[in-house]
Amino acid sequence: MSSQAAFSNFKVLTFDVVGTLIDFETGVLSAVRKISGKSPAELSDEQIFEPYKRGRDKHYERSSEAMFHVYRHLAKELGLPSDDASCDVFQLSVLRWGPFADSVEALKRLRTKFRLVAMTNADRVALSCYAHALGNPFDDTVCADDTGVAKPNPEFFAYNKGRQSAFGYKQSDILHVAQSQYHDIGIARKLGYKVCWIERRQGIAGFGGTPAVETLTKPDFHFPTLKALADAAIGPAA
Repeated sequence: MSSQAAFSNFKVLTFDVVGTLIDFETGVLSAVRKISGKSPAELSDEQIFEPYKRGRDKHYERSSEAMFHVYRHLAKELGLPSDDASCDVFQLSVLRWGPFADSVEALKRLRTKFRLVAMTNADRVALSCYAHALGNPFDDTVCADDTGVAKPNPEFFAYNKGRQSAFGYKQSDILHVAQSQYHDIGIARKLGYKVCWIERRQGIAGFGGTPAVETLTKPDFHFPTLKALADAAIGPAA
């Protein structure tokens, strides 16, 4: 069976956005280092990500507002500037997180064959910024403002399944595409979805800015980039 035939049963690709399409790790690291004036040698990626994740756990509210407090938590742990102005700089930077280098082109190709649906824990304000940066590729979007819960809560997936059924799509029509084993791949597989893991950190130790999992869930499809998925599902770019 050709690689394209393997994807022929799917009509809808649902996407985690932050971490899969949007490079939030680079965004977090760049903002913290810019505010603090510290180099990677002085402040490692892991030193930033660990208090970032603890701060996000503590302040899990709407991303266009809560990241102010997430940064303050991080800054106090690391002894960095934690005044309101610094927190504001970080919060605004969150809305400007950029796409991975391959995201825009790959989504454009994937959209020629599939319905593209965003499924993100970001709120509507942040999602609108990310969708614009990605070239507005989505046929439909589901965010934390809609669902009232965040992934990996199964209710998030139930909300989207109901929503897509209103457009005539069944769960078996959907392939869920994501980077996070914690937020997406594990729970989606458990709920019976076919899943595609975009392993953005392939070859890099640890889980970065995403919560760790004890055991990796084996996906149905596994690629290091979105471009590789588009090449397999659509064919190489002309």
